[in-house]
Amino acid sequence: MATSQKLTEHFLTCTICTEVFDKPCTLVCNHAFCRKCVVNYTKTRSEAISAKSLLCPFCSKMTKVSAPERPVEEWADDVKPSFVIQGLLDSFGPGYKDTTHCSYCKEEGETTPATSWCSVCDDALCELCIRVHRRIPSSRHHDVVDMSRETKVRVKRKVMCKVHKDENIKYICKDCKTAVCQTCCTIHHKKCDLVVEIESEIPAMKTELRRNKEDLLKKQDEMKTHIGKQNSKVYEALTLYLQIESNIKSASLEAIEMIKVKERKLLAELKEMSDKHIGELKADIKSGEMSVQVYQQQAELIDQTLQSECDMGVYEMYQGCEAGDVEAVGVADVKEKGRIARIMFRQDTDKLSRALDDLQLGEIDVLYGCVLDLKATPVLQDTINIRVAGDTSGAYSNDVTVLAVTGTDTVVVTDYLNNSVKSFYNRNKQPCHSRLSVGCRPWAITKLKDNQVVVTLPDNRRIVTVQVNPDLVLLSTITTSKEYWGITSLTPSTLAAGSNSPPCVDILDMAGHVLRSICPGKPSRYILKYPYFLCTTRTGNILVCDSGSKYVVCLTPEGDEVFTYRPTGDAYPYPHGITSTSTGDILVTDYHLHRVLHLTESGQFVRNILTMLDGVQNPHGVCVCGRGRVYACTLDSVKVFTCE
Repeated sequence: MATSQKLTEHFLTCTICTEVFDKPCTLVCNHAFCRKCVVNYTKTRSEAISAKSLLCPFCSKMTKVSAPERPVEEWADDVKPSFVIQGLLDSFGPGYKDTTHCSYCKEEGETTPATSWCSVCDDALCELCIRVHRRIPSSRHHDVVDMSRETKVRVKRKVMCKVHKDENIKYICKDCKTAVCQTCCTIHHKKCDLVVEIESEIPAMKTELRRNKEDLLKKQDEMKTHIGKQNSKVYEALTLYLQIESNIKSASLEAIEMIKVKERKLLAELKEMSDKHIGELKADIKSGEMSVQVYQQQAELIDQTLQSECDMGVYEMYQGCEAGDVEAVGVADVKEKGRIARIMFRQDTDKLSRALDDLQLGEIDVLYGCVLDLKATPVLQDTINIRVAGDTSGAYSNDVTVLAVTGTDTVVVTDYLNNSVKSFYNRNKQPCHSRLSVGCRPWAITKLKDNQVVVTLPDNRRIVTVQVNPDLVLLSTITTSKEYWGITSLTPSTLAAGSNSPPCVDILDMAGHVLRSICPGKPSRYILKYPYFLCTTRTGNILVCDSGSKYVVCLTPEGDEVFTYRPTGDAYPYPHGITSTSTGDILVTDYHLHRVLHLTESGQFVRNILTMLDGVQNPHGVCVCGRGRVYACTLDSVKVFTCE
């Protein structure tokens, strides 16, 4: 009873109606709701109706329907059901099968003790009803078992085929990765090599689920340890803050009243940085505590699935684990770049004695982990040769981005000549790579999520989304109305893409629809001609490196021009790749002059941070990572520089 109540409260309740699920369905975002609830919610949102999609109330992600011409009330009929939730409802939810009394007599208002169970009809029957049941031709040969007073029947939910309504799903096609019935096997999967009974795969699935449960519990312990370390850091930060505060106050006592102004300024700066530092640590702790809860809930859900004896439930849970849907969060990276690592107070006694007007009690130094120091001299750390097995011609690294996947820095490159996207990483201290063919020449790449990138394929007017595991997996393909070259991610659900026909930057949704088109300077002057490389600044603006007009343009998502910059040089400049750092600085590659330029956040030239003397020849794409490194594409390789 306690298990049933706990499952109902935590896993079997729809967040829309707050009632127990009624015909649960799972949207593309993996959130589950009652079918009627998600339909009723969608009917209230005009943008969902116009997009012919079901709208998730939780994350607002759209789920396309296969037959939008049908009434809205029927849109959820073809959304995949949640077998795991339905199985738990059947086994533990309100109204689960009563095996104590005859199901048929109960419909007549009687409570006759049941003596038999029909696994085909999924009903309990008394002595009289079982005799009738055996006389009916259609049920004469059903599998019926006797139930003694001490025996309890564990109901196995039978999942019927969506296409062949009267047939149970009993098989798995491993080639197509789907569960099917006997007729489906005969008609649609007769050419498949691996079609097996679900029952034969259950032991292996359960073993894998138990392994996943152990992994989750291990991660739970790791997160608890991480939380303990972060609590210690909070204590150290508070202690350090109090010590620095004391030092500042002691220094201020040696000066006159004017020093008090300086003191208050420094204390305010210290408090701001300390609050930020402690806030980051506490936020990390909170995130860790939430992770612990998620791991526990996921482990409990796997445990319940293992106990439910529902083959389809085990299969779906196994499939979810295999796809990575169960593991929602991982251990936080305590070395995340851009975070405050330590705060120090530095006092300058010479300035203190020099003049009251320029009196300085000290400065608050904030130490971040591995910050990219653009004032430092870059040092070539590595050269990644992107030519790999399977290439049919010389490689051409056009654009690059870097992702931290499960703690591993993964370099993802578009190879323009070999029609492929490639990833390079280390595993067990050994260099590894992955190669994904995309059918035509890929151009630009941008990070969409922590483990996803988006790539433009201008030749066939497509944009593809690729998952980085760190091996590469094609997730989706968008067909667009224009040839898009440069691309950058504005939010997890919107992109900015550059087209040269006509010259513009379009704001797109993840379905490829144009939300807004930006054509700055027209018709008085053409700022954009070939917007081949784009990136997003820390403030959400769009940086465009235009190879036609030779301009670097900063635009707001609304289309306002923030600044323009045009590189100069003795030879003919040709700006190409572009990226922005966490501090707002801008790096631009110059293809013809073999250099990487450093611009300020407002578009002012600082210096050539990399030149041909550093091994940078005809640079294309460029990016930076949180470990203080610059990655520059040069012909068939990627040059990796440290700037720390």
